[in-house]
Amino acid sequence: MAPSGTASADVLDVHARTVTIDGYQLAVRSTGAGDRGRPVFVLVHGLGMSHRYLARLQRELAPCGTTHCIDLPGFGGTRRPGEAMSIAVAATLLGATLDLLGVHSAVLVGHSMGAQFVSELAVQRPPLASHLVLIGPAADPRRARRLLLALDLARDALREPLSGNALTTADYVRCGPRWYLMELAVMLAFRTDARVRHVQVPTLVIRGGDDPIARERWCTDLSDVAGRGSLVQIPGHRHLVQHSAAERTAAAVLQLVRADSSAR
Repeated sequence: MAPSGTASADVLDVHARTVTIDGYQLAVRSTGAGDRGRPVFVLVHGLGMSHRYLARLQRELAPCGTTHCIDLPGFGGTRRPGEAMSIAVAATLLGATLDLLGVHSAVLVGHSMGAQFVSELAVQRPPLASHLVLIGPAADPRRARRLLLALDLARDALREPLSGNALTTADYVRCGPRWYLMELAVMLAFRTDARVRHVQVPTLVIRGGDDPIARERWCTDLSDVAGRGSLVQIPGHRHLVQHSAAERTAAAVLQLVRADSSAR
């Protein structure tokens, strides 16, 4: 796993690299690697997206520990696989990437479809998950149909900040319609709630209070089925809450970690 370069995001010293595992290509952007004794945060994007719309959240978390923001195969400019990638395969790749990075335990943070990836990883590899954070989690089985999702995405975009819409549009174009639609079918078929019920680490569900995609009933369901679940809603924000309210989202994540540490 050779570094591909070092970049800077605002005040952050971000180390970027690509890894290839079983023919799949992933990209990793890390900060603070090697800071022993501090939390490790692993950030995973949703359908069609990349590290770019998680950059603000990564910047907020970076002073408090090591961060790794991972682009899965076919997203963020990584090589697209020839066939659809299941949630189980994606989680296995995430776990293998963390092995290469020397990560033994981390706060797993996923947005939208990313919540599916990290939930599956927490079930596959329990020691890797110290905490689980699901932001705007996909996909509510009551609304897991393409037309409903398209309508909800349109409703969401109407009131997201221009910066958020610009990021999502650019990443959707880079992802391409073929890969997006292949993975959309995977996302809609996956039951996040069925996997979260097997997670025993502290689990936090975060949603924007006006999110039309990850609705309150669904997020409440997830927090209830998790072994040690809780729900935080951030009023006035929508599906891209980790971008539009990065500071408040990070504060909720850090509170989860600190509260658990105090309890111990």
